[in-house]
Amino acid sequence: MLTSPRRWLWHGLSVLILAGLMGTLYIASKQINYSWQWARVLPYLVNTAPLDLRASGNGTITNITQDTITLTLDDGSKPQLFKDYDQVVASQGDLIFEGDVVARTVKWRSGPLLDGLWVTLKISVISLFFATLIGLAAGLMRISHNPACQNLAFMYIGLIRGTPLLVQIFIMYFFVGTMLNLDRFSAGVMALSIFTGAYIAEIVRSGIQSIAPGQMEAARSLGMSYPKAMTHVILPQAFKRTLPPMAGQLINLIKDSSLVSVIAITDLTKAGREAISGSFATFEVWITVAGLYLILTTLLSWVVRRIEKRLAASD
Repeated sequence: MLTSPRRWLWHGLSVLILAGLMGTLYIASKQINYSWQWARVLPYLVNTAPLDLRASGNGTITNITQDTITLTLDDGSKPQLFKDYDQVVASQGDLIFEGDVVARTVKWRSGPLLDGLWVTLKISVISLFFATLIGLAAGLMRISHNPACQNLAFMYIGLIRGTPLLVQIFIMYFFVGTMLNLDRFSAGVMALSIFTGAYIAEIVRSGIQSIAPGQMEAARSLGMSYPKAMTHVILPQAFKRTLPPMAGQLINLIKDSSLVSVIAITDLTKAGREAISGSFATFEVWITVAGLYLILTTLLSWVVRRIEKRLAASD
C-alpha cells in the first residue's frame, strides 16, 4: 500500500492532468471564436419571469382586497378568484374579457430544462422497475429446464438485443401503441422496459450460473422446493455478484431515455433542443444537459456503492 506522502503525490498528479485537459479544452474553444453566453441558459433552469394570471371568461372586477381579486363572470357561474398575486393589472369595476391579464405573480419556477429533468427521472424510475421484473423473469426462464421457457427467453433476448432501441420505440409507439391505445409516455416506458429487461436477463442468468451447483443441492437436501431454494439461497448470492453490471445497465437506461424525445415526450433532451431554438446558446445548453444527466447517473452510482458496502458488511 502507498504511504501517505506518495498517495498525495499521485492525487496531485491526477489534478494536474485534469487541469491540463481543461486548459486544452479552453484553448480549443478560443480557436472557434465562440462567444459564451451562459446567462441565456439560466432562465431555462429557473424561470423568474412574471406569471400572468388570466381571466377564464368575460366578466367584471367586483372586488379587490390585499389577498384576493374577485372576477364576477357574465355567464352567472362561480366567480373566479385570484390569490397569491404580486401585482394588480386590472382595477375594480373594469370589464374583463376572456384571456385578459388580471394580475401577475413573481415567483421562481422550474424552467423547461428542470421540467425535462423531472420527466427523464420519472420515465427512468418507472422503466427501471418494470425492466427489473422483466429481466428477472426472462433470466429465470433462460436457466429453466422447460424447453418452451428457454426458447421464448432466448428469442426475446436475441430479438431485443439485436435491434436498435430507436426502432423499437417507433414500433412500440406507432404500431403497438396504436393497437393498445397507449399514450406516448406509456409507449416510451414500455419500449425502455422491454429493451433494458433483455440485458438484465443476461446479467441475472450469468449471476445465477456463477453460484456453485452445490448451493442448490444443499438447499434441496434440506427439504426446500426449487422456487424456495432459488428465492432464499441462490438469488441473494447472485444479487451481490450482479450488482456492479446491473448498475452499469441502469445508468445506460437513464442515458437511453433520451431517445424517447423522438415520439414528442418532453424529456431533458427534447427540452434542451427547445431551449437552443429559443436562446441560440447551443454549446451552453448541451453542456448543461450533459451535466444534468451526469448528476443523475452519479447519484445512481453513489446509491449502488452504498448498497455494495452494506452487503459486504453483512457477509
